[in-house]
Amino acid sequence: MIEELHLQKTYLDKEPIQTLYFGGGTPSLLTAVELERFLETVHDLFEVDPKTEITLEANPDDMDLQRMRDFKNLGVNRLSIGIQSFQEEVLRFLNRAHTGHEALDCLDTVRSVGYDNISIDLIYGIPMRSDEQWRRDLRQLIAIGPEHISAYCLTIEEKTVFGNWLKKGKLAVPEEETAAKQFEILLEELCAVGYEQYEISNFCLQGFHSKHNSNYWRQEKYLGIGPSAHSYNGLQRQYNLSHNLNYVKAIKKGTVPCEVDVLAKADHINEYILTTLRTVWGTDFAHVLKKWSTDLYEVHHEYIQIIVAEGLAVWAKHTLSLTDKGKLLADKIAADLFLE
Repeated sequence: MIEELHLQKTYLDKEPIQTLYFGGGTPSLLTAVELERFLETVHDLFEVDPKTEITLEANPDDMDLQRMRDFKNLGVNRLSIGIQSFQEEVLRFLNRAHTGHEALDCLDTVRSVGYDNISIDLIYGIPMRSDEQWRRDLRQLIAIGPEHISAYCLTIEEKTVFGNWLKKGKLAVPEEETAAKQFEILLEELCAVGYEQYEISNFCLQGFHSKHNSNYWRQEKYLGIGPSAHSYNGLQRQYNLSHNLNYVKAIKKGTVPCEVDVLAKADHINEYILTTLRTVWGTDFAHVLKKWSTDLYEVHHEYIQIIVAEGLAVWAKHTLSLTDKGKLLADKIAADLFLE
């Protein structure tokens, strides 16, 4: 990955780095020496903003006291911790390595080290968890008071354990009504105690938006390093090979093992719709007109009037934003607004 950084050093065209995010696997398994080498290389090759948000994904079972201290001393100022649930039955179902007690102990340790920007992941829509159990998970989380919360509906992908269970009839797909109800409970519980839903799956206390994720949604440029990493330079998307061995072989030969997708104007606009419509800021049609010379309102004004009348969206100051009711249909509404 350090060698790839050298190969990709011109990708961002000398734009300063504002966020660093270690994720996509279990980066908390890195040693302090390995993380230090990587960060030193980033600082050597790129202009790094002194106020850079540096996030590291972690699991409760691999974060001991010394490791957390080391990461903090190296500049990691934000942790994203994959709790998923505090209930033993749910954690066993999800095949998580930690217990609910270990999750709580981990969070206590994180605070004792001095981290003051913590994000916690939860999953809802799990077939064997009731609405009341979901509410208990949320209330336990609220009592802890993380600065940021990401909550995702369970999805079942092919070629995974859950996918195989589904094929064999060992797992039932959660009903849409159940997932929708638990999403409504999520909004009710978190918004009642001051969390802002600034993106459909993301909530934060005031001043704690994820800068990194927000940059994705605003279509800022970014560089991804490592197998399966994605990059975007404003003109095209780049997708690194997912196979670890082939990735390493290519890097050793001095080439980045990637596919490149040059985006047409309609692709840019559709991606902008898809990402911004999920956020509290909404989709700015004036921005689309200015940047891509396309009047989306002229194209979709009848549809916009319909979803506004149905209480799914709000139209104000050339911006379309989803209501809580509309957020349940976000992907469909975005697809309906796409250009062909």
